[in-house]
Amino acid sequence: MSKVDWKKEEDRKRFWHSSSHILAAAVKELYPKAKFAIGPAIEEGFYYDFDVEKPFKPEDLENIEKKIKEIIKKNDKFEKEEVDKKKALEMFKDQPYKVELIKELTDKKVGVYTTGNFTDLCKGPHVESAGRIGAVKLLKVSGAYWRGSEKNKMLQRIYGISFPDKKQLRQWLFAREEAEKRNHVKIGKELDLFSMHPEAPGSVFIHPNGMVIWNILTEFWMDAHGKAGYVEINTPLILKRTLWEQSGHWDHYKENMYFTKIDNEDFAVKPMNCPGGILVYKTKRHSYRELPLRMAELGVVHRHELSGVLNGLFRVRKFTQDDAHIYCTEEQIEDEIVGVINLVDRVYKTFGFSYTVELSTRPADAMGSKQLWDKAEAALQNAMKKKKMDFKINEGDGAFYGPKIDFHIKDSLGRTWQCATIQLDFSMPEKFDLTYIDKDDKAKRPVMIHRVIYGSMERFFGILIEHYGGAFPLWLNPTQVSLIAIADRHVKYAEKIGQELEKAKIRVVLDSRQQSVSSKVRDAQLKKIPYILVIGDREEKEKTATVRLRSGKVIGALKIDKFIERLQKEIEEKK
Repeated sequence: MSKVDWKKEEDRKRFWHSSSHILAAAVKELYPKAKFAIGPAIEEGFYYDFDVEKPFKPEDLENIEKKIKEIIKKNDKFEKEEVDKKKALEMFKDQPYKVELIKELTDKKVGVYTTGNFTDLCKGPHVESAGRIGAVKLLKVSGAYWRGSEKNKMLQRIYGISFPDKKQLRQWLFAREEAEKRNHVKIGKELDLFSMHPEAPGSVFIHPNGMVIWNILTEFWMDAHGKAGYVEINTPLILKRTLWEQSGHWDHYKENMYFTKIDNEDFAVKPMNCPGGILVYKTKRHSYRELPLRMAELGVVHRHELSGVLNGLFRVRKFTQDDAHIYCTEEQIEDEIVGVINLVDRVYKTFGFSYTVELSTRPADAMGSKQLWDKAEAALQNAMKKKKMDFKINEGDGAFYGPKIDFHIKDSLGRTWQCATIQLDFSMPEKFDLTYIDKDDKAKRPVMIHRVIYGSMERFFGILIEHYGGAFPLWLNPTQVSLIAIADRHVKYAEKIGQELEKAKIRVVLDSRQQSVSSKVRDAQLKKIPYILVIGDREEKEKTATVRLRSGKVIGALKIDKFIERLQKEIEEKK
């Protein structure tokens, strides 16, 4: 294979997949009785699943890592061989997971790769030799069910990361440490934003401080959508089975849904908002003059996730989706997609996010004809070309009802998160017999555009916590100003300042505790309050306040009216 170009995703995947083979080779040497499952490259790094007699411990990972270094030093080549299924079954007769995979293969020939004394079932490709892998770090071990099913055996999954050289590994580990400092669950607890409880796994309990941010995000969203010509709706949480059968979710999404019975009839807790929104559309006759009709909903949905994948605000079972559904004519599609792109761009730039874009095309379980899908995919591509956007194509990764555009935002640590999506849907209007009356007074079928911008309120909240490291910009921060009275005699003047700030709609707290000023300033900084006002004799006499930033920088004495002007401008500009 050619030299690894680290900028290319396929080269990174090849490198990390090769690293997983080296990990497996090390485990084979140290644990000869181990059974091997799979070892793919993932978004960042790799893992390998093992069936071993005892769970791995941290010290085991250290020993495995040492063995990996020995194997890398030997620099054995990755050698490919293609064998028939009979020979492959014989080669892996002592490896039940490999045997299961081989039996499912439809190809006559089976790919195997050998590195030194280790042979694995694999299509490849790989790097030329083990020595190409310059630096490896094993990160953690966790349990993982074979093939992700709770019905199967729990395996031991070892995660790792690797790079062509040690410098890159050190840089990655440093960035990871920074990410840990910004962990949204940790910061959420420190700033009293939210909590998670076993009484409601996968659901978030938002605290008063968190609700301040939540409400600001909601207000910002509503204002942006109002200006973009959207109307708001709200639909029920529980809907009849017949609706989900009609929408196709019962057949395509049932394993992710929750169910209940009411009056001996089957109901489902909604995993998506679109069928409810469709019922709203169908309540009256629509004219072409009304289109495009843009209906937005901050709808609470529930989706079943395995307990092992739940992760703070990032992976939950109950969340609020900032949905909108646009009903339009075929002629309006491109302009509407451009309008959504413009709205996404405005929202993301407000939070300081750059982004990349991907187009996902027709999946294997797609609803509707190929002709409709081709038309839908062309419309999305044309809209992005009109905006002169660079985009990547993900073949076969669309939703079952239509192709989609996905937006991947980049945070302050350079990590990417898939948030906004725009999905074009010709199938749902057909299934629900949606119509509008066209200029010729005949009923026509509208096109439906599904889209989210935040994606999920909870997940976006978590991303913002880590993006800002809890140091939210002034307009988002739960507390914008901390008033610190140096002594009891300054409390009255501090209270007066507080009243003026509150009158100007600035969120403020007064710290009048019997503690040193430095201690109170430190507490305000730990709470990541943007502005700290210190008030003593001089400030009271001059009708000012000494202004400090949470960074520790001292602005100096300011008149209160000037300070309020400064804050109002900063809030208005959403810096």
